[in-house]
Amino acid sequence: EALSAAYNLDVESYDTPVHLNWIELLAYAGAKSGGTFDKKSVSLIQKLADELTCGETTMDDLTADMKYYDYYLEAYEAVLGGMVGEYETEQPCEDGSKVWKKVYGLKAFSPIAKGFPYSDYDDFGSSRSYGYKRKHLGHDMMGQIGTPIVAIESGYVEALGWNQYGGWRIGIRSFDKKRYYYYAHLRQNFPYALNLEEGSIVTAGDVIGYMGHTGYSTVENTNNIDTVHLHLGLQLIFDESQKEGNNEIWIDCYELTKFLYKNRSETQKNTETKEWLRVYEMKDPLVLGFD
Repeated sequence: EALSAAYNLDVESYDTPVHLNWIELLAYAGAKSGGTFDKKSVSLIQKLADELTCGETTMDDLTADMKYYDYYLEAYEAVLGGMVGEYETEQPCEDGSKVWKKVYGLKAFSPIAKGFPYSDYDDFGSSRSYGYKRKHLGHDMMGQIGTPIVAIESGYVEALGWNQYGGWRIGIRSFDKKRYYYYAHLRQNFPYALNLEEGSIVTAGDVIGYMGHTGYSTVENTNNIDTVHLHLGLQLIFDESQKEGNNEIWIDCYELTKFLYKNRSETQKNTETKEWLRVYEMKDPLVLGFD
């Protein structure tokens, strides 16, 4: 609810004298409550927005002596920094054609394509025993074999191939290098979008792979996971030394995936290649800048 409230205030204030920054609103609420969000947080965010909009105060003045505000701002910016902004997208016309339109808003997507059912719950931190006893540092989204898996954010493919824990998996790094998205247990025999390889550039909303239940085996292309699902992981990387080792930072994506449900990529199947492709293309300035 807090994510949605802050996001709506950001978008509604775009092109106004006081453009509210949703991450700053969330950081303020987080610093006030020690990172615990409840129903009061939404009211607090709205009150803050009203004060800023009418010119009573500024964010700098309000947070000048606020303990931990800078910490929450840095943390939330690391998680959400690439998700809202300007972009161009194709939109349908009445005659069936498409037209490009400039948009400001959410340019990150749910990892599950539009129209495909799934179920989930907050399972971050639950125990896992395959290989060794450890915590589950991701979010499982249960669905059907072959469900198109979508890139949440634009970035480049940093890892692609077999991992005995994750099965067929894809690792995509955001262009600012702060976020590493890990999509695992992809489909046996047809795990990835065609032509996807390490180094490939992907745009948010692109189909990158297909849901399955591979993994828990040193033998490639093996289904040793009982339940068909996507394992989604989101790692924050402030320094490259954190990429692999004891200082890894993985976050609970449950509330984030609930928020991203509002933006699901519509797909259609290519009957010749059997792959799913997005219906409406998007031009992300981050992709254009990276190229």
